[in-house]
Amino acid sequence: MNTHDFSPKNEFISRHIGPQDSDIQAMLKTLGFNSLEDMAKAIIPAQIRTDHKYSDVGPGISEAGLLNHLKSMVSKNKVFKTYIGMGFHDTLTPTVIQRNIFENPVWYTAYTPYQAEIAQGRLESLLNFQTMITDLAKMEIANASLLDEGTAAAEAMFMAHALCKTKANAFVVSPQMHPHVIEVLGTRAEPLGYEMIIADPTKYDFAKPVFAAFFQYPNTEGVVEDLKAATEKYHEKGAHVVASADLLALTMFAAPGEWGADIVVGNSQRFGVPLGFGGPHAGYMATKDAYKRLMPGRLVGVSQDSQGKPALRLALQTREQHIRREKATSNICTAQVLLANMAAMYAVYHGPKGLKKIAQRINRMTGVLNAGLVKLGFQSSQGPFFDTVTYTTDKAKAIAAQAEKQGMNFRLYNANKIGLSLNEPTTPEDVEQIWQAFNMGAAVPFKYDEVDASLKLEIPANLVRKTDYMTHEVFNSHHSETEMLRYIHMLQNRDLTLTHSMIPLGSCTMKLNATTELVPVSWPEISKLHPFAPVAQAAGLIEMIKDLEKKLADITGFAAVSLQPNAGSQGEYAGLLVIRKYHQSRGEAQRNICLIPQSAHGTNPASAALAGMEVVVVNCDDQGNVDIPDLKLKAQQHAKDLSCLMITYPSTHGVFEEGIKEICDIVHANGGQVYMDGANMNAQVGLSRPGAFGADVSHLNLHKTFAIPHGGGGPGVGPIGVGAHLAQFLPKHSLVPEAGPATGITSTTSAPWGSASILPISWAYITMMGAEGLKKATLVSILSANYIAKKLENHYPVLYKGKNGFVAHECIIDLRDLKKTSGIDVTDVAKRLIDFGFHAPTMSFPVAGTLMIEPTESENKKELDRFIDSMLAIRSEIAAVESGKMDKENNALRNSPHTAQMMMKPEWNHPYSREEAVYPLEWLRANKFWPSVGRVDNAYGDRNLICSCPSIEEYR
Repeated sequence: MNTHDFSPKNEFISRHIGPQDSDIQAMLKTLGFNSLEDMAKAIIPAQIRTDHKYSDVGPGISEAGLLNHLKSMVSKNKVFKTYIGMGFHDTLTPTVIQRNIFENPVWYTAYTPYQAEIAQGRLESLLNFQTMITDLAKMEIANASLLDEGTAAAEAMFMAHALCKTKANAFVVSPQMHPHVIEVLGTRAEPLGYEMIIADPTKYDFAKPVFAAFFQYPNTEGVVEDLKAATEKYHEKGAHVVASADLLALTMFAAPGEWGADIVVGNSQRFGVPLGFGGPHAGYMATKDAYKRLMPGRLVGVSQDSQGKPALRLALQTREQHIRREKATSNICTAQVLLANMAAMYAVYHGPKGLKKIAQRINRMTGVLNAGLVKLGFQSSQGPFFDTVTYTTDKAKAIAAQAEKQGMNFRLYNANKIGLSLNEPTTPEDVEQIWQAFNMGAAVPFKYDEVDASLKLEIPANLVRKTDYMTHEVFNSHHSETEMLRYIHMLQNRDLTLTHSMIPLGSCTMKLNATTELVPVSWPEISKLHPFAPVAQAAGLIEMIKDLEKKLADITGFAAVSLQPNAGSQGEYAGLLVIRKYHQSRGEAQRNICLIPQSAHGTNPASAALAGMEVVVVNCDDQGNVDIPDLKLKAQQHAKDLSCLMITYPSTHGVFEEGIKEICDIVHANGGQVYMDGANMNAQVGLSRPGAFGADVSHLNLHKTFAIPHGGGGPGVGPIGVGAHLAQFLPKHSLVPEAGPATGITSTTSAPWGSASILPISWAYITMMGAEGLKKATLVSILSANYIAKKLENHYPVLYKGKNGFVAHECIIDLRDLKKTSGIDVTDVAKRLIDFGFHAPTMSFPVAGTLMIEPTESENKKELDRFIDSMLAIRSEIAAVESGKMDKENNALRNSPHTAQMMMKPEWNHPYSREEAVYPLEWLRANKFWPSVGRVDNAYGDRNLICSCPSIEEYR
């Protein structure tokens, strides 16, 4: 009798890994291998390979099983109505934005908009974000978002210090700033020797010169202060004023730019971005135009394309860390693009009148709340307020406990002070529930409408906003759902994303972001949690977080993991601070030398400098490997002061360095620690464990290796793993002791677990793939990279290879000689790839004039072959230029990309046909991506810098 196995199986591995087994065998045959194991033996150094069983990772489960398991876990969470505030507020995400941006892969699978021609939609939305921030803050220029409010304040601190002409090294911080912002400021200031003076800035006597004063506006207890006179006082002393401002409050109250602030920072979360237990959210920074070249992060600007048409692109890109390295004023290399887009669309949807209406409603309800509490005998000691009121009472703890019984969270400052921040979803019924909690659960003798009817609420004249904001047409045109939906889709049609084709970016690992992994992010059990709610209310999510930490520790071989850092650069910084504290604990605080190979990511030296370390560069050999004799010489030379080595593995050049264990031994022998940049962990998972072969610390890019989508340039997560000797120094958070060890470094982010709401993505990926699935994914990513390298090597030189002639998970092809023979450069090839429907590989990093290609494991052989055929077709076009068959200037490469508008022009003054321009390969006829603009002129944009929405007349 025949038997058939119909039992449920985990098919997720084959859903995630693109090449099927027959494709894998064909690719292996091309490389001369019989199996993935044979390939691994030839490519991965024997001394780092592991036979570890990965028992904490587990065997993998199905997608349905995963969702059921996670739902059961997070059902332990308690979603209360939260009035804690501190810059985090419940909000109403318009469903048109939730479905069409937050949950739409066209928006969340895009890459950073470095290739402007295929990112015009995202860039326009980010320009809207910048304009919204500039207008509300009443400043001259804003960036395209920062990581969170605390980080933005810290970046403002660096900026203010750089601007200061008095050489002061101290700054004043109001004790009325949000405590998490104060903590991050302290974390960032200490390694650089800045003195943070916590005192009322309006009363500071300048006994010690300061370079800046920091205010919360409105302050953390809810008071809206008139800061004009104080600001003038600091300006007279040569200091700058930084305001951390609530954007919604700025629709009603005087903007910081109106009263003279120099830098304005904050969080745009309450503009439609879910709480998500602390993130991700889009922080912001706005300042004066004169300071733009010191502004950290990304800046979207207006330029023009090859046809003279307005076009957007990232401006002032030479400020990036890979140019300035340890001289960079910031290590920020990312943004929170997806969340900034959500906040910008929230502003577009509601418009200035809608935002003000929301603000006025919240403010009115806060006034009614306060008036009712006065009736109950509670007296607020504060002045004018927006959405937050604070009360001093010996009943504070009892009231907070009663509120919890009623399913509400209030902010308990201490045993005698309690506060509340109302928000967009708050209703009159909620206010009545709050009154009841203050009345210890008993009904109150009045109703909301009665109090409302008799209340007179006026903003003092000196605090009223006097300037217009968001007058641009984009904020006044899309208020119906029909209009909004069409605007969102118009923008997304201008962007090439993973929904269109492979994005073969080396070092950036643009792999599948599976829908099942993303679904839980929208669940209210996760999205509605406040980061400072009692931890018991987040029991299920914290259980998942702890399991993810355990799984990542198992994968990497480290003793402990912290998920707090909310970007790769922040993981670098946190890891270096952990190393610094370790040395201090041993009485070796003088150890401040950080050795960094010359091939390193630019954020490495920038992070080291911000951690108070001195960078010493180590040479690389002709194959891009660390020059071990030079390393040994410099490690011995600096043995008394050696703090650490920062090294990327596999190397930045995409090669498994054979000497990695010797490199670690040299550093350890001279008293240093080994920091491994985990950007290339995609080539190690399941095959080697850095914590086992010599690394002491490593950050991981969850948005690369572990499937969190790039979101068009953010969010990301950059957790760190550490050896047992460093575990006690992992980051903590002063407001949530459970978030880290008591002996750890102070918080590097505003929220205790950083971007907590997207951690389920990586947990789901690891849990579904299981140990064998993760190992196979790594092997296939290495296979795919070598398959591409093999297919291209006779046409483009492959720059770096390992001992046996193979690459790791990415390969670098060298175009420098082609520039000499044809005049065609790396930019021409990158832009021509757009005509073939592909995003370019990584351009000119880590070597100028090269392309670094990483296919990942998610792309099937058909897609790899499509990319290879495109690259071979481009090589033929270059050959035509080399031979003189095609003009050196007027050719398809130099004129790329080609837009539909260019095709429609009656004149065609090119020596190649329109068909050759836009259909260079036959399959493009069935699936053509049309760029919305031609090649963007970056130099023109930097000479004529415009970083907010131009008027329609200017566009015309």
